[in-house]
Amino acid sequence: MNSLLQQHRWGGVSPAAAAVRRRPPGAVVLGGGRRCRWGGVVAAAGAGEWMEEAAVLEEGARRNPAVSDSYRPEGMARPNGTVLEAQGRVCTGPEQTRPLGEEQAMRVLDTILRSAMGELKDEPVSSAQLGAFFAGMTIRANSFPEATQWSEGERRAMSLFWPRLVHVLPPEVKFIADPEGTIMGANCLTGPRYIGEGTAEMRLVGALREVLAGGHLGYEEVQCVLKDVLPVGSVSANSVSEALLAAFLIGQRMNRENDRELKGYCLAFDDELGPPPIADVDSLTHYGEPYDGNTRFFRSTLFVAAVRACYGESCLLHGVEWMPPKGGITEGQMLKFMGANTHLSPTQAKTLLEDESAGFAYLNLQEACPSLYSIIGLREHIKKRPPLATSEKVQQFVRARGRESMVAGFYHVGYEDPMLMLMRRRTVHAGLVVKGEEGALSLTTKERSAHASKGIPVNHCSGFRTPNSVHFSETDGISRESFRVAVNAQELGFKSTETPRTDRSVLKNLELGLAALSGEKGPAYDRIVLNAAMVDHLLGCNGAEDINSALGRAREAIDSGNALRRLMNYIKISHKVSNSS
Repeated sequence: MNSLLQQHRWGGVSPAAAAVRRRPPGAVVLGGGRRCRWGGVVAAAGAGEWMEEAAVLEEGARRNPAVSDSYRPEGMARPNGTVLEAQGRVCTGPEQTRPLGEEQAMRVLDTILRSAMGELKDEPVSSAQLGAFFAGMTIRANSFPEATQWSEGERRAMSLFWPRLVHVLPPEVKFIADPEGTIMGANCLTGPRYIGEGTAEMRLVGALREVLAGGHLGYEEVQCVLKDVLPVGSVSANSVSEALLAAFLIGQRMNRENDRELKGYCLAFDDELGPPPIADVDSLTHYGEPYDGNTRFFRSTLFVAAVRACYGESCLLHGVEWMPPKGGITEGQMLKFMGANTHLSPTQAKTLLEDESAGFAYLNLQEACPSLYSIIGLREHIKKRPPLATSEKVQQFVRARGRESMVAGFYHVGYEDPMLMLMRRRTVHAGLVVKGEEGALSLTTKERSAHASKGIPVNHCSGFRTPNSVHFSETDGISRESFRVAVNAQELGFKSTETPRTDRSVLKNLELGLAALSGEKGPAYDRIVLNAAMVDHLLGCNGAEDINSALGRAREAIDSGNALRRLMNYIKISHKVSNSS
């Protein structure tokens, strides 16, 4: 691992250390020897004192890989590739599903049969994969439109393999494959009689019967099921088959979960660690980036948070180090690579939000909500994003004494309004959903092509806000102002530029972001400024009513060195709050 990092241009130290190491006045050196002028402000801010405590951070950086794929948790069993590829086709929506051809269906069912017979020791088909695959097949047979129901090839393959599969599959999988005995004919009598083992599993089976028929559940039913079965892997009377849980999660997504169901997923674990701590800050923005990260383009939110913290807009980021299906670059990876402590409790995050030298914080789901963190491995094995991929972006792990706002990214048509609904249920003062690049939050300065695909364009934003002059409480019934806008960066004075590619390189993303915070003008700098200012403006933050003023103060936060200094401070303070707890 050391040799891997030494070949990169940080010279064997963390990017954070490289960004603040003492250099000739007025410059820092980033990757490739580039010098970025920012007037020596970081050196004046006590970088020497900080570096005395940075040895542990440098050592931590040497242990961390530089590519997002490498952050996948060690020891987590990998799914069977043949079946996973098929899941990508059949475990999706009513219009998106692509039926298998006969050859692929034969190959998949043969793989499942040989795995169930114990012949695939190196790459077995997991219980979760069996649950997800057969749930997809069942829902398609029961409720999908004709074009995405079973193909003739799938029917022929199943008629050939099912008589053998029925003798080797566990009863819960046979239930998922034919819950009412109407799909496989006389070869499957298990489904109608199956009830599960234990109270939690029995409740899950009852809910699954509705889901596998293409139906929907109520808010309380979803909450009860989730609280019954999570966390997975715990030694308790409530442990359930991963096949059943996988079928439930992918089945709800295939049926296009409704508002009641999304509300259940969103609020089910609010009380897992007790009431959230309340930060003594005037303004707090909760950032909901897709947890599975960016695989192609520059991810700017960490650097945007450092900028906005400079003028009193505290930011709470949350996520995980690595998440399927994309397994892309995340804020957790970047902070870990720089040597920050990425395993803070909500109370410790509150301390960082209140610290005038930081003003933002990052929470890992492992500490903030252990129950949801426990199913990362299962999520890889179901292939497609479950409903949690939507609801986890709308969380309040810390509350604020002052004004609260939420920002979340989306990609697929149909999730814009449900996410705003969830934000309103959080009783925040302002909410914003953004279709940024890769479905993330980053607005682009690239001009939209005249040949761009139809649908919601990148840079589309919609949301609501409560005027600062109006007193807000959870019960006063104030109607919020709604808005929809497509941000045109050229109208705001930005030159159209291609978005920097990072292609899963955590190191490259950090090089771009740290160079920008050091004052180096270019596409990354422009995107950080644009995203900080537009969030301020659209959420109705103080001092951002005029977009040009908002852009000006974002640039000032960077050009003064304040934003870079806060990011460096965060790395140091994240360890101090942990050691003092």
